[in-house]
Parts: sequence; structure tokens; C-alpha cells
Amino acid sequence: MSRISSSAFADTKPHYDILDGLRGVAALTVICFHLFEAYATSHIDQRINHGYLAVDFFFILSGFVIGYAYDDRWQKMRPVDFIKRRIIRLHPMVVIGAVIGGLMFYTQGCPVWDVAKISLTLLLVSTLMNALMIPATTGFEIRGVGEMYPLNGPTWSLFFEYIGNLLYVLFIRKFSTRLLAALVAIAGIGLAIFAIWGPFGDICVGFAMTEENMVGGFLRLLFAFPAGLLLSRIFKPVRIRGAFWICGILVVAVAAVPRIGGSEHLWMNGLYDTFCAVVVFPLLVWLGASGKTTDKFSTRICKFFGDISYPLYMVHYPFIYLYYAWVKNNELTFVESLPGAAALVAGSVLLAYLCLKLYDEPVRRFLTKHLLPRKEGK
Repeated sequence: MSRISSSAFADTKPHYDILDGLRGVAALTVICFHLFEAYATSHIDQRINHGYLAVDFFFILSGFVIGYAYDDRWQKMRPVDFIKRRIIRLHPMVVIGAVIGGLMFYTQGCPVWDVAKISLTLLLVSTLMNALMIPATTGFEIRGVGEMYPLNGPTWSLFFEYIGNLLYVLFIRKFSTRLLAALVAIAGIGLAIFAIWGPFGDICVGFAMTEENMVGGFLRLLFAFPAGLLLSRIFKPVRIRGAFWICGILVVAVAAVPRIGGSEHLWMNGLYDTFCAVVVFPLLVWLGASGKTTDKFSTRICKFFGDISYPLYMVHYPFIYLYYAWVKNNELTFVESLPGAAALVAGSVLLAYLCLKLYDEPVRRFLTKHLLPRKEGK
């Protein structure tokens, strides 16, 4: 563990360094997954094929960290103050992601979506909706590809994250460990059924306001978030050396596995998704929480990755839309567009760091000072 950062609340507990670092590794994996969307015709031939599973990893991490940070505070903390704290932590980057997406929208035209037909008024309305996390219904969203948040697609997972936080503060925190385990088991069975026998053969769902996406998105949340909470309650560290490097390599390896079973045997890929979400990721969180960084290099890597992980996740996708349009408009292969891909990754990391230091941390300090009780915000 490490000391709290300058942007954290005054009473925040020490962080799990390695879990912070793993969150950053997963965020970088998501960027690579999204890059290859420009060359895929479907989920079947997508490279970094299982990058979407990073969301399930994020949900488990979130449940674990929230359980660790808040489960023993409820005699001194009101539910409304928990909600304020979570909004302060999460929402500034939701807003800046929407603004970046709105500012870049007219640069992203391509044959897949026509940005020229969208009026400035409609764009402003869409930007406001995204900033307030009001999902766009299918047929109304301005890009025309069915996303809940067409200016910054990954915001959908924050929609479910907020729901998970509300369920926690209103209900799940009061569950006994046995009842929480029952919820995790039931949701895990539901997730397995959806993944193995569902319409897609995967759990790459939750980003659209369709029936399948809503069902799948809630199943992903209702297993992973409570599973993280359960882990935080029963956690007992094991001895492990090199936990960050072992777990980080496994996160990347899990995401890089090609599609299994093809279009004829969807259940095979669904089985793989289930195994990763239900077995591999809880194990990685357990191992990551057990390990400790033992040298300055690993400690700095974990801190840097942890600091930029959330900003990186929330600012990169408007540039993915731009990259996608560039590839489609010029009919580029990946090799031909490799310099652009490298620039996108490096630029996203730089932008995430600048947003963290110049926007996110100052805004969170300001909001903490003015919205939380003095005993919490001082």
C-alpha cells in the first residue's frame, strides 16, 4: 500500500498500489482494443479480441476498493455524503470527456456516420446529455450507431458504475456476507447463461439502450461489483512476489486471446468470457491486493498507471472516433496507420495526465471543500 495522493479525501485509506497499477494496465488494453475496431467487421475478427472484459475487471476492482474504503464507516457517514464523494470522484472526468467529444465531433466524419447532417443545436444538446449522463435512446443518438453516449462511448460503464454505487449505499452494504455471496452466485449463473446461451456468445454488451444490452450490462454489474465487495470482506493476503508483473501480463493475455469458436460455436467464446469474469478476474484482484511493490521502479509505475487510469479511460475515445474516420476515409491498413495509432496512444496518455493535474484534481479539491462536511473535506 501507499500514502494517499494529493487529490484524495483527507480520510482516505492507503491505496493498494498494485491494484492501482493493474487498473492502468487494463485502461491501456482498452485503448488497444478500441484501436482495432477500425479494422474489424464484427466481434468475430476483432484483434485484442477480449479487451471488452476490462470493464468486468474494473467493476470487480471498484467493488473491492469501495468495500475496503467504506464498509467500516457507516456509523460516522451518511449515505448522502457517500453519494457526494462518489460524484466528486467520478463526474468531473465524465464532463470533460463529453466536452472533448463535442468539440471533436465535426472532425470525425466518415462513411459509417455523417456528422455534417447534425445541427449545432443537436450537438450541444447531446453534449449536455452526455455530461449529465442522460443516455441517448436508440434512433435519437446523433452518431447513428446505437451508443448510449455517442460523444464518448465508454461513459456507458460509468452509467452502470453509478447504479452499482447507489445499490451499494441503499441496499448491498447492509447485506450479510452470506447474503452477499448468494447474490454473487445468482448473478454469476445469470451472467454465464447470457454469455454461453445468449445471442452474441460474449458479454461485450451494456453500451446501448437495447434489451440485450441492458440485460447483459446489468448482469455484468450485478456479478462483478458485489463480487468485489465480497472479496473485500473475506480477503486474506497470500504470499506472492512480482504480483504486479504477473497480474499485469495476465490482464493483457486474457484480452489478447483470439475469438474462440467462431460464428458457428458462439457458446465456446461465452464460456471463455464467463471463466474470465467469474474466476480469473477475482483471482487477479486477490493476488494484486496481496502483493506489494518492493522497488522504486514498480512503485512509480503503479502510481503513474493508477493516477492516469480513469482519466485515460474517459478521454481517449473521441480520438478513437477520429482515428476510425481517418482509417475509413483513406482505406488504410493497420501497418499504414501505425504511426497514427502510436500517436493516439501516446497523446491519450499525455492528455490524461494533463487533465488529471490541471482539471480533475483541482476540481475535486474544490468540490470536496465546498460540498462535504468540514470533518470530511478538511
